[in-house]
Amino acid sequence: MSKSHTPSLKPLEGVRVLELGQLLAGPFAATLLGYFGAEVIKVEPPGRGDPLRKWRVLEEGTSLWWRSLARNKKCITLDLKSERGRELVRELMLKSDVVIENFRPGTMEKWDLGPEAFKQVHPGLVYTRISGYGQDGPMASKPGFASVCEGFSGFRYVNGFPGEAPVRPNLSLGDSLAGLHAAFGIVLALLQRQQPGGAGQVVDVALYEAMFNMMEGVIPEFSGAGVVREPSGTTVTGIVPTNTYRCGDGKYVVIGGNGDSIFCRLMEAVGREEMAADPRLADNAGRVQHEAEIDSVLSQWTGARGSDEVLTALEAARVPSGPIYNVEDMMADPQYRARGLFESVEINGKPLEIPALVPRLEGTPGETQWPGPELGSHNNEVLGELLGLDADELAALGEQQVV
Repeated sequence: MSKSHTPSLKPLEGVRVLELGQLLAGPFAATLLGYFGAEVIKVEPPGRGDPLRKWRVLEEGTSLWWRSLARNKKCITLDLKSERGRELVRELMLKSDVVIENFRPGTMEKWDLGPEAFKQVHPGLVYTRISGYGQDGPMASKPGFASVCEGFSGFRYVNGFPGEAPVRPNLSLGDSLAGLHAAFGIVLALLQRQQPGGAGQVVDVALYEAMFNMMEGVIPEFSGAGVVREPSGTTVTGIVPTNTYRCGDGKYVVIGGNGDSIFCRLMEAVGREEMAADPRLADNAGRVQHEAEIDSVLSQWTGARGSDEVLTALEAARVPSGPIYNVEDMMADPQYRARGLFESVEINGKPLEIPALVPRLEGTPGETQWPGPELGSHNNEVLGELLGLDADELAALGEQQVV
């Protein structure tokens, strides 16, 4: 992506974020903030660091995922289980605008680092807490992994095929969506802080609630009509046709022909003009009643043709459709390239492409300034320059295994 129009000031320039905790939700929130200009200081335990450093595909001992998730972060080590480590974290919190922590509720209070400890001495602090079930309620103390919280949220129930075990996508959606909600809440809190009489506040994000926020009409449909939305495989309940169809070359395509006029064009494109003119199928309610018939026709049509032929015909008919991409397809596609969705960084002299982050801001775009760094790379800068520790003090902290 060209940086030629990148302005000197990004939207979050001058905002200092202290990231505490590990793995996905909190770190993803901080990644989003850092991409748009915030200074992010990430605290990791000495010796091992964030477990994500060793997750999934490794290159020279470090996760390739880490290079993306920890981009633009200043990584330091501090042992939060030691008194001196907590003292230094407290000093960093006093010098920060935002704190992000995703420990189990009560952990920060046990260390005397909870939000109440800062209300008088640092009233402008935006204190962000991410957990499985939130900071209160009967389940607050339970460990909250994304997989479990996705089930508790209702999301997993509707994701899958009728009569089969619910399916999880091969991603940690609960963590990523919680991180996205946290970043949104932080920006809202920072805006409110700028209002007359504004102050910092606690941003409380629960993984299951982030997923719950995605559940569309599930609640009012049950409350108003007693309807429990069930899993529906590759379709969406009550909207027809919208489905995934196998083509003759073994590839799958998505077809969304559920608008009334779109449905007519779709049926004409597949050579079934009589269905386009059928009054039974003129609106969505009628098509829902005859979903099996419609899907059978479309499956037969796509199954007799290669995916390229199918998509070419549907594009000519102005019917929303597209392929099912894997990552290799994405990275080869000119639309992805034209939109600048990959950024190149260098790791030990080797190029690595990582995803650009959205939203896209025309005047003040985000950018990756450096990939996820090595453990403790910024100890001297942060602890020395920001907190004023001299070389002897830093050496002593190392000997005491505080850093």
